[in-house]
This record gives sequence, C-alpha cells and structure tokens, in this order.
Amino acid sequence: MKTDVQIQRHDDQTLSGVLHSPDDQPILAYALFAHCFTCTKSIKAAVYISEYLAQQGIATLRFDFLGLGRSEGDFAESNFSTGIQDTISAARYLEEHYQAPQLLVGHSFGGTVALAAAAHLSSVKAVATIGAPASPEHILKAFSDHLDRLKNEGRAVIPLAGVPFEFKQAFVDDVTAYLPDYGALKAAILVMHSPLDDTVSIDDATKIFVQAKHPKNFISLDEATHLLSGQNDAAFAADIIGHWAKRYISPIPVEVEQQPINGIRVEGRTDQAFYTVAQAGHHRFIIDEPERVGGSDKGPTPYDYLGAALGACTSMTLNMYARRKKLAVDSVSVRVEHDRIHAQDCDDCEKNDGKVDRFIRFIEIAGDLTKAQRQRMMEIADLCPVHKTLENEIKIETMPTH
Repeated sequence: MKTDVQIQRHDDQTLSGVLHSPDDQPILAYALFAHCFTCTKSIKAAVYISEYLAQQGIATLRFDFLGLGRSEGDFAESNFSTGIQDTISAARYLEEHYQAPQLLVGHSFGGTVALAAAAHLSSVKAVATIGAPASPEHILKAFSDHLDRLKNEGRAVIPLAGVPFEFKQAFVDDVTAYLPDYGALKAAILVMHSPLDDTVSIDDATKIFVQAKHPKNFISLDEATHLLSGQNDAAFAADIIGHWAKRYISPIPVEVEQQPINGIRVEGRTDQAFYTVAQAGHHRFIIDEPERVGGSDKGPTPYDYLGAALGACTSMTLNMYARRKKLAVDSVSVRVEHDRIHAQDCDDCEKNDGKVDRFIRFIEIAGDLTKAQRQRMMEIADLCPVHKTLENEIKIETMPTH
C-alpha cells in the first residue's frame, strides 16, 4: 500500500514523500530511504527497495530532497547539510504520525547523508548504505571541471547526466567542511557495494566499513550498476537489508484487542521467532526468549513471568499481612529462581521418576521485626494464592476458537 505524504521542513518548506506499508501483515518497524545525488524518490532503486522492504513488514518512506522531484525549495540552496536536515524532518514526520524510524537506507550520496543523519536520530538502530561515497566531498568529482568557475563566480549552471543544475560555491564549502566519523556511529551498519561500480569506487565502501565499529556487515552486490536499476539487484539488496535489520530493530507490538477481555490473550507471528505480545485486560506486555535460543530478547521469557507471578503474589501477601497485623515492615523483596531436578532427588515429591520443576524463593523483609515475627511471615508466604496454585493439581483444557 502506498500513501503520499507531505513533510514539513524546519523552514516550513514541504518535502514530498511516499510511504510504502505492508498490505497483509503487521508493521514491524519504520524506515527511511534517502535517494542518490540529483535523483528523486521515484528512481527505480528507491521504489523497488521500498516496496520489497514493505513486503517484509518494514514500512518505508522515500522522499525527495529539497528542490528535487516534487519537493519545494531551490536546489541551488541545497547541500550536504540540508540533506541531513531533510532526513531528520522525514524522521520527525514518521515519529509524529506513525513511529520513529529504526532503519535508514541510503543510496549513493543518500547513503552518506543517512550515515550522518543517524547521529542525530536516537531511534535509529541500523543504517544500510548502497554504493555510498565515504565522504560527501566525492560529489565534487562529478563537476571538477567547473570548480574554478564556481569559486570565481560564486554560482554556475552545471549539466549532470544531461540535466542542468545550478550550484553555488556554498555547496562546495559545505561538502568539504564535513569530516565523517563512522567510528562514532552507535547504530549497526550494513555496507553494500558493487565491485564494478564505476561511479563510486568500492574503495569508498572499504573506508566506511573499516572505520565503523561492530556490529557491521559488508555485502557485495556483484554485477549491479551504481544506480541499482535492475529489479533483481534491488530485490536482492532489499531482501538482505530486511533480514539483516530485523536483528537490531525492536518490532512494534502485534495489534491486539483494545477492549478488556476475559483471561489473557497471547499472539505471535511465525516471522517474529519467539516475540509475542500478551494482553491482560487493557494491559499489554512482551514475552520473548534469549538470542542464544533463537529469540530476539525483547522481553522476559514465559518462565520469567511465571516466576514473577509467584514473587509478586508472595510480596503482596506478606505486605498485606504486615499491614493487617500492624508490623514494622518497610518492604518485602522476593527473588525467584527456577530449574528442573530429578524426581529421585526430591524427598517430598509425589513423582518418583523423570524430572520436576523447582521454584526457589529468596525473601528479604526490611523492617524492625522479632525473630518470631519473621518466622511467622515466612510461614505466611506459603499461603500466597499463586504458591497454592503451583503446588495443587493443575488441569489444562485446550479449546478451539471460531
């Protein structure tokens, strides 16, 4: 699904954008696509990659930089710094209307812009570049024969790929003043480049990759052109970016019913590994598994919640008892550990073979209590309703829903 959007810059000029959203699945995260130098959001690579990322659940906003495509403004007033500002404006648009972007994708000059903009966007978890120069100064090679004229006259109309563009000396000053520091980038980085790129050398990709800190990855785009105009090449790039980015983004919780429901509803998707969203009444919370077992570690495990239920119930029960008895108790802290032991190692278990689950509670009571009062509170802990439930016979019935 495509949605035309209008993005307000800090100077109230409007940037034109198109948001690609998945048609038949929840949105996992939002991304921005920054296009190549003097290109527009409608270049094939921008369209293809935005569409393919949306198919993977990553809603992607491609937009025109200042003075290009359908965006307002004078291109002659644009430079590397305005590209960063435009990207930040687009990110603010997503944050205000949907959700802040967690992924930036930049093509060629847009890749250099995306790397620079990421330093100003705390929501960004990952940045992917395609054929990006290591420095914005690389752009000057496209009109090196006109630099003296720009310096002497202050401005000049320069044809690029047969299209005339007006540049000012301020553009040259801006790109030469920027000193990239990819080692300071806090987001994960994916560098994608074609070894046959005759517009931006693969040596630029090497410079970015070497300077960047982990986590970082490099992918060769084989025989792809600089503009990534082949649909198969764009599909390959988008597929890699989508699967790579999912290691770092925090998926948007699966939509569940907003009205209070009976019991607890839990929902997950096959393409989100163990990531699950639960709803209890009008409360929602995330359940997951650690990365070492294939999860994304975005939330506690099911057994963590089970232990938390026992701990919370114990703390509630003891605090309620202390209030009723007017005991000098300030707080009750409960730590719960869970493991499985052999039944034969359990002296008071009814089961004789196999393994049994064991929960160990460590209870700390802060307050001025006598030894007898503390002993009594430890006995009261066993009266916690969840404790009783776990020790009682439990029957689970499974019913299909229609």
